[in-house]
Amino acid sequence: MTRIGRDELRGRAQTVTGLVDPAALGPTLMHEHLIWDVRTPAMIATGDDGPEIELCNCFRINYGRRIVPGNLVSRSVDVACREVAAMIEAGGRTVVELTCGGLKPDPEGLVRVSQETGALIVMGCGHYVDDYQDRANEARSVESFAAEMVSQVFEGAWDTGIRAGIIGEIGCQVPWTGLEKRVLRGALLAQAETGASLNIHPGRHQDQPLEIAQFVRANGGRPERTIISHIDRTIFDTDRMLRLADTGCVVEFDLFGQEQSYYYWGDIDMPNDVIRLRHIRALIEHGHLDRILISHDICYRTRMSCFGGHGYGHIFENVVPLMRARGFSEAEIDAILVGNPRRLLTFS
Repeated sequence: MTRIGRDELRGRAQTVTGLVDPAALGPTLMHEHLIWDVRTPAMIATGDDGPEIELCNCFRINYGRRIVPGNLVSRSVDVACREVAAMIEAGGRTVVELTCGGLKPDPEGLVRVSQETGALIVMGCGHYVDDYQDRANEARSVESFAAEMVSQVFEGAWDTGIRAGIIGEIGCQVPWTGLEKRVLRGALLAQAETGASLNIHPGRHQDQPLEIAQFVRANGGRPERTIISHIDRTIFDTDRMLRLADTGCVVEFDLFGQEQSYYYWGDIDMPNDVIRLRHIRALIEHGHLDRILISHDICYRTRMSCFGGHGYGHIFENVVPLMRARGFSEAEIDAILVGNPRRLLTFS
């Protein structure tokens, strides 16, 4: 692909196969991984990926009492195609794929998935949390990161001509490192220059999403085009959620389908899908319908249907009927799955 300018992007959405009319996006999953590797560097260094996933051990692996490194990596385009095809059959149309720097993105693989399934795929860019980054990044400036992300949107990402359509997921953690702050400041500059939306991965502490939202505003970002991910593993009380939504940032519940209460990565009691919907209802009742997104954030193989999990079709097959049963209107469902994603994926 050749370089594209902001004027060409304005009013359009950018997928891995090119620009589209935002009206074509349809029901959208705003935070997924199709081809990824989220093993920590320490896991990779051991050379031990653990047992193969089988029917007899799928639950034990998925529950998480023992992390199996091989469950955290999926490089198969064929598997991604089968899983995305099932999502299309269930009623989905578009996937936002946020495998960014440090997680081994595969733009060309995403193009194949899109071409073979008919799904629209919007690719992210930027860098994940500190531990996953190339150590050379420690010497880079804010401007260097900004220029990289602008190029990934306008020219192509990860040594390809395949362009990103959103910035993120930009990794943050607790404690928040200086490198992560520089990457986020670069992302905010890139957001301003490209008109793209920005997705941020917060650390696992209930106060960090608000800290990030305040950082975004203080550094010239656009809260209404900034998505804070993983709220359903981070904030569990309504007051904090409302304060976050009041900043203007978009609140993303992106672990639908992950219903076990035990959470390996932190001292967190995970909600199930019904509790997620209760939090969403509270946000709607306080006037924040236009600041809500949902997704699955699949980055374990055991969450894909071919390995015994719920798959990318879960929201369309199971959660939408549950929303109707819990009193969500069709207009509310459409806003969360179609309208809000379309607005955020349209370049401003």
